[in-house]
Amino acid sequence: MKTIHLKTNTISQMFNDLQNELGGKLNKSSQEFKLELNSESAIGSISGITFKNDITFMKYDVTFKQDTIIKSTTSTTNPINFMYCSNGQLSYGFSETSIKKSLNQFQTGIFSSDPNKDSILFFRKDQAVKFTNIKVDALQTSDDESIDLLKNQLIKNFMPKNGEDMYTYVGSYNLKIAEKIQQMDAISQKGIVRNLLINGTVHVILALEIQQHKEDQKNIKNNFGSLTRDEMEDIKEISSFIKNYPEIQYSLKYLSKKSGLSPSKLQEGFKLLHDRTVTDFIRNIRVETAENLIKTTDLNISEIVYTVGLTSRSYFSKIFKEKYDCSPKYYQDNQNRLGVTA
Repeated sequence: MKTIHLKTNTISQMFNDLQNELGGKLNKSSQEFKLELNSESAIGSISGITFKNDITFMKYDVTFKQDTIIKSTTSTTNPINFMYCSNGQLSYGFSETSIKKSLNQFQTGIFSSDPNKDSILFFRKDQAVKFTNIKVDALQTSDDESIDLLKNQLIKNFMPKNGEDMYTYVGSYNLKIAEKIQQMDAISQKGIVRNLLINGTVHVILALEIQQHKEDQKNIKNNFGSLTRDEMEDIKEISSFIKNYPEIQYSLKYLSKKSGLSPSKLQEGFKLLHDRTVTDFIRNIRVETAENLIKTTDLNISEIVYTVGLTSRSYFSKIFKEKYDCSPKYYQDNQNRLGVTA
């Protein structure tokens, strides 16, 4: 087993240590670091960025070629780790001999401990794993009162208490976070714009992880069930199908048969993933598709209505205006004017 020791809170030194242990090419742009790996130790990448409010975001997309642990010793800080596994399986513990907590694909986890304890990530040989870790340094004070308020709330909810020396939580499956990570991966902008977009997305992911914890606690209290990972995958697949084919005349019976899920499971899954009912999701996809067609094609409004699977132009105008606060005709006319001006 290979052991990598990280004894620093500084992201630049952390990546230097990782490069020394694993090899690879280290790239730095502004405050963003990325270690590209293709060595005897590992293949893939590890990236990270630190924000001014003592939040560090790390993303691992890597396959280790032998059993590996990454041991972090940061006695001068006391981070709360908000973790999410996008692919594979991740194990986390507070010592090499402690009981490990495992995150499967699409699961969240929150971990914190006494500052004197190590933080240890366990990786299995030849197993591809992709996960993110948002570290919030809860002990550092800030000049921003809103940041200190956030940290106080996190300490209250996610730090060990009642004489305990660690806090561990493994949550339910969550596909909303996977979508946010995909959106982050697709960011192509550079410089300050990229930094702002990443910063915003990281905070959304953090909010989703905290919300997941809240919902899990509520479900435990009320003895509610939850969808399995396979069922969440089915919801994700049927959502993608609707996005690709908005023109189909959908019904719950049709979607239930196609997905293999009951109507109640479909509704539950769409509320979890999209915070919408199935009908609301279909309607929203059609309006968004129509808006894109207005911008990118020469189709008239009636043709667009038919293309997105609607039959009433007046109904389409109503739901378009509800979403974009203008009529589709006004929107199209102004697109044309912009094109002429350009």
